[in-house]
Amino acid sequence: MSPEAIELPLFPAAHPAPRRLENLAEDLAAFRVFGEETRIVATKAATFDGTPLDVPTYVNEFWTARQRQASSLHEVSYRACFKPQLPRFFIERLTEPGERVYDPFMGRGTTPVEAALLGRVPTGCDINPLSQTFVRPRLTPPTLAAVEARLKAIPLEDADEFPDELLVFYHPQTLRHICALKKYLLRRRADGSADVLDDWIALVALNRLTGHSAGFFSVYTLPPNQAVSVKSQLRINAKRNQVPPERDVRKIILKKSKQLLGDVTAEVRATLATVAPGALLVTSACSGTPQIPSGSISLVVTSPPFLDVVQYDADNWLRCWFLGVDSKSVAITMLKKLDQWQAAMTAVFHELARVLKPGGHVAFEVGEVHGGKTKLEEAVLPCGIAAGLEPLLVVINDQEFTKTANCWGVDNMGKGTNTNRIVVFRKPGVNAQ
Repeated sequence: MSPEAIELPLFPAAHPAPRRLENLAEDLAAFRVFGEETRIVATKAATFDGTPLDVPTYVNEFWTARQRQASSLHEVSYRACFKPQLPRFFIERLTEPGERVYDPFMGRGTTPVEAALLGRVPTGCDINPLSQTFVRPRLTPPTLAAVEARLKAIPLEDADEFPDELLVFYHPQTLRHICALKKYLLRRRADGSADVLDDWIALVALNRLTGHSAGFFSVYTLPPNQAVSVKSQLRINAKRNQVPPERDVRKIILKKSKQLLGDVTAEVRATLATVAPGALLVTSACSGTPQIPSGSISLVVTSPPFLDVVQYDADNWLRCWFLGVDSKSVAITMLKKLDQWQAAMTAVFHELARVLKPGGHVAFEVGEVHGGKTKLEEAVLPCGIAAGLEPLLVVINDQEFTKTANCWGVDNMGKGTNTNRIVVFRKPGVNAQ
């Protein structure tokens, strides 16, 4: 049977939500939740053949960085990820419970996890195999008691490797326990005995490998969404006159598990249970995903690599080591020139147009790069149009810089993103707004 012939079931949500909006533009124009009126301007661009574009653009604080409104299940670190409030904003307005929501650059899985929490069926793709480890366990979260029992059963003295170079991060005993945990998880995965508890422990361990507090396995290092090089860590240790302290691997994993599971009530588990069986997570280049049937997706919410601003392979080398993956073998899209980026995104949009239902939407977040000089929302509009999608509008979520961005030393309108800039496309067909 060809992939196109596969029928994916819809799953009813535990608690039905209101039907999708009749008109997204009207909703954005009337938005006053945080006390400010929406400004309506225009994004001017051009198609690849030079035809001018004038796309209505709505500017407001549509979701806020000043309030913690997201589920604790999202509290895993990953470089350059957007807040759960972003996909929630579009999922609630453009889909109904039981429909499929897709992120072709899923990263840590913000969109598929938020979709599942809202009773939508999560679908995701990422070329980096780390993403599967980040996402799948949070769709079927275990109980804290079960995690504790499994941790006690893992032989943390049974290690076969001991990479001396990692002693810049870890106390020798801590490193032995990390290596033993790695051996256990890889063996279970290889022989097919890995279960949801093993997958959960792998997820949490990945997120505790390095960080800036006693809640991580390592000595102090840079923010917890990046592993610096061994040479860089040597410099950090010398500057701070620090030696890696011994950490309790089991205790740290259990403490982080308790945090992640903090908002996982019986009601949340019931909602996840209705949609997790239909989850479809793919490790692949998102420009070619035959595993995803044509016309099966109601909404895409995603954020692609922003040119070469974030070095995902360098950031994740230690996490890849823990999972037995060669980080250099992962062909992550890192393009310096804008025309190359546009060509890659156009290929992605052709595939998105295939998997979308008629009337389905794409919310494509592109942020700001190069101090605001490069407007990727202008660059991405012709890409979607070339794939046969209709540009509906642009949403600019305008807010103050977040704490995480500030700890990277990035000022407003500086190196990174100050605003979320989302281009919304629609596939022509039924249910069009």
